[in-house]
Order: sequence, then structure tokens, then C-alpha cells
Amino acid sequence: MTQVHHRTEQAGGQTVFYREAGDPAAPHVVLLHGCPASSHMYRGLIPRLAARYHVIAPDLVGFGLSSAPPVSEFEYTFEKLTDVVEAFLTERGIAGYAMYVQDYGAPTGWRLALRHPDRVRAIVSQNGNAYEEGFVDTFWEPLWQYAESRSPQDAEPLLEALSEQGIRWQYVHGVPNPDVVDPDSWLHDHAQVSRPGNHEVQLALFADYPSNVALYPAVHDYFRASQVPLLAMWGRNDRIFGPAGAEAFRRDLPGAEVRLLDGGHFLLESHLDEAAPMVAGFLDRALALA
Repeated sequence: MTQVHHRTEQAGGQTVFYREAGDPAAPHVVLLHGCPASSHMYRGLIPRLAARYHVIAPDLVGFGLSSAPPVSEFEYTFEKLTDVVEAFLTERGIAGYAMYVQDYGAPTGWRLALRHPDRVRAIVSQNGNAYEEGFVDTFWEPLWQYAESRSPQDAEPLLEALSEQGIRWQYVHGVPNPDVVDPDSWLHDHAQVSRPGNHEVQLALFADYPSNVALYPAVHDYFRASQVPLLAMWGRNDRIFGPAGAEAFRRDLPGAEVRLLDGGHFLLESHLDEAAPMVAGFLDRALALA
């Protein structure tokens, strides 16, 4: 049985909780989670990859078991989240790696790649956009509205998305058999985002999300220049990031592998047995070429 270690590291002035498995001398795979999740979303994938890779999955600041300082003490932007992840990887001595990104993990990962393109050996993007194609309007319109107004009225639908039912929807929508999704997944996330002050943390990041879209042209330049091996593995029924977001990678990375599975936003909860060998096979091919 693969041992998964649960540890903390001081990095960027914050305590970063992370999960780690595999031989540290093996090629590194960094798993960056989405919202409102944490490294908990990778609990099933980590043992599947650890036989051949050193797998490490940190919780972003404000999520999971990492530090979650109030908004008065930490500037919750995607640049600042990336600062802490970069410091964490430096502390852990991880200078070259493949990365698996999902949702918020994607703009964090893109920033890491733009800062140090030579360090990123391969990318798996699972329902993590790098193009405006794929944004599902019904989900995103309230966020764009709040980012522009910052008004309490426009915050209300976003706070509803952080309710237990709102988070449950993120996990089960688009899943043909929702009863295969473990309720612990959304209950775990709901408990974390319900901590005192965390709604303000999430609203700050919602408000900063347009900065990620503004970064896309630079990300596309990076893709064209690097031709980094990339697997876009998507839940085709996702009503947050639709499958057009997966197909768009081929515009700048003609060799990108695109795989659409019959699932939703949190694909690993319903399709782990299908997704894990797909990811492992891609990494084997991509890192052999790197």
C-alpha cells in the first residue's frame, strides 16, 4: 500500500499543508487544486501516480489546511497565491516538474510557467481554462458582475455558490450517476470555506478572477514558444468550464492531447479509474520526451 504523507511547510510567510507520496528522487508531479477544494481532491490520484513519480499536492492559501489569514492580513490575488506556491516549491527543492491543474490551479500554474518556463516539463489541465472559450455564461456572469461592482448585492449569488448545496452542485452536476460521488468531498470543502472570515477570502479571489483572463495572451505566447506537452482531460458535461476550453489548447499546442470524459467539473470523484491511467500514460510519454 502506498504511503501518503500529510505535512506542512513554512513558505512565503504562510503555513502550507501538503500531501506527498513517492520517491523524492523520481520525476516530480505537482498537483494544484481548484475552488472550493483543496489537495483533498487528489487523495485518490496520488497513490495511483506515486509508484513512478514523486507526487506533491499543496493546499493554496485560504483553502484546505493551509494558512487562511483574514483579508486584512493577506492580499488574496492569484499573483499572491502563486508567490506562496513558488516559495513552497523552492523550499521543497522542486526545480523541475510536471503539473496537474484544475480550476483555480490552472491560473496558479500558468503564472508559475510564465515565471519559470524552463521548470515545467508537462501539463495536465483537467477542467482548467487557459482560453475564453469554455466559460459557461450562466455560471460566470454573476462573477463578472461582482468583479466589476464589488457590491454586497452582487456578492449574494456567489456566497450561495459556497453553501453546502452550491458546492454539492459543483461536484455532482454532469455526472451520469451522482451517487458515485462521495459526500465527504463537498462536506469537506464546505467546512473549510465556512470558517470565520473565509467568505471574504473567497470574494476577494472572485473579484480578482478577471486578472487571469487578462493573462491569457501571455499564456498563449508561452504555449507557442515552449510547445510543452499537454493533456487536456475534461468532464464534457461541466457547466463551469465547458469542453470548448479543452479543445482550444490545440490552437497554440497542435500536439496537445484532448480527452473528454462523460463527467462534470470534479472528474476525479466520478471517473478516477478512467482518468488515472490516462494521466499516468501521458506523463510516461511526455516525461520520456522531456
